[in-house]
Amino acid sequence: MAEKNYQDASNTQQFPDGPRLGKLAPSGGRELHASRANVGAAERREGPPRASSAPSGGRELHEVSERGGHYTLAVSLFKAASTVSLFTLVSRITGLVRELLIASTFGASAMTDAFNVAFRIPNLFRRLFAEGAFSQAFVPVLAASRAQNGEEATKLLIDRVATLLTWALLLTCVIGVAAAPVLVWAMASGLKQEPRGFEAAVFMTRWMFPYISFMSLVALSSGVLNTWRRFAVPAATPVLLNVAMIAAAWLGAPWFKAQGIEPVYALGAGVMLGGVLQLAVQVPALLRLGMLPKIGFNWALVQQAWANQATKNIAKLMLPALLGVSVAQISLLINTQIASHLTPGSVSWLNYADRLMEFPTAMLGVAIGVVLMPQLAAAKAANDAAKYSAMLDWGLRIVVLLAVPCAVALLTFAQPLVATLYHYGAFTDTTCSRPRRR
Repeated sequence: MAEKNYQDASNTQQFPDGPRLGKLAPSGGRELHASRANVGAAERREGPPRASSAPSGGRELHEVSERGGHYTLAVSLFKAASTVSLFTLVSRITGLVRELLIASTFGASAMTDAFNVAFRIPNLFRRLFAEGAFSQAFVPVLAASRAQNGEEATKLLIDRVATLLTWALLLTCVIGVAAAPVLVWAMASGLKQEPRGFEAAVFMTRWMFPYISFMSLVALSSGVLNTWRRFAVPAATPVLLNVAMIAAAWLGAPWFKAQGIEPVYALGAGVMLGGVLQLAVQVPALLRLGMLPKIGFNWALVQQAWANQATKNIAKLMLPALLGVSVAQISLLINTQIASHLTPGSVSWLNYADRLMEFPTAMLGVAIGVVLMPQLAAAKAANDAAKYSAMLDWGLRIVVLLAVPCAVALLTFAQPLVATLYHYGAFTDTTCSRPRRR
């Protein structure tokens, strides 16, 4: 009855197509109703399509996002490592040129042994307290402070660390200069076979020992710049030392000789000039970041800096780091001590061979370590285990992939490398056969 009334009402509409629409309306209504009922039944049986697909889609989106994040991180790390490796390559090439020039000018003698021993003493302390244990302790604390406390608190931490480091370096330099004969004897007692060489080593040790102060402050500055992902300046800094020493060997040695001074002393002057230049180039970069340290020379400021918990944490972290870093340095000390008791020139041969070995080491291990250290520290501070693991895994894979071929090449082509690179000037045939056996 209701359907009939609806049909009659539809037929009374005064439209041109009224009768036809009136006839179709009931049928269309029944079809629309049936269609909706079928959809409702299907939804009751299968559930809403969006609701059923949402969890799966969410997981897929998360997985894609995670893969994309790891890819972006790997690309970012690779670019940073490439930048550091590029400047490290320039540094190692200029360092190799420096060694070639020294070898061709001075050869391997008691006087070159004296310079190498004198130069290794501040370098030994530098690797223990500057680029070694200090950097390994300072960078993680600095990165954690920046991530958790902000840049203002981190700047205060930098000021306090710089204050303590400067005072410690002043004290160390005074003791080192006074104790130079003892340090030379502990490093290479065999130099006493040639009294002139031992005296020259003591003189150059006193001249170059303050170099540790410059390099320790450079390590502090580099730690700050690397934490702020400014890798270029710290990576390019060592080039300045090589340039200064190249100038000293090329221009300074002849001038010293003309003045009646031992020519090898020019290398000591080049080392100190290089230290000044390396520290000076850090200053503009730190100023742009607003992180140039303010060193406190007031004793009250020193006490305040030492009372800070963050600086105490750095000191505590340095202790285990010293154990790890000292292993390689003790090995170097033993090697130098043994070489000093052999034929004059043995310490120089050992140094020339180490230069070839350290070339790929710096290109791979040092470059990747410089890039990864602040990022690993930040990931650890943020408790991001996945990011930490991904970065560590990437670094290990790259090192293994590239280090093994380098080791095989050095083992296989030792003599051709030494002959091609070093056999010039004062570096004789007999001298040429020595470094490849080290």
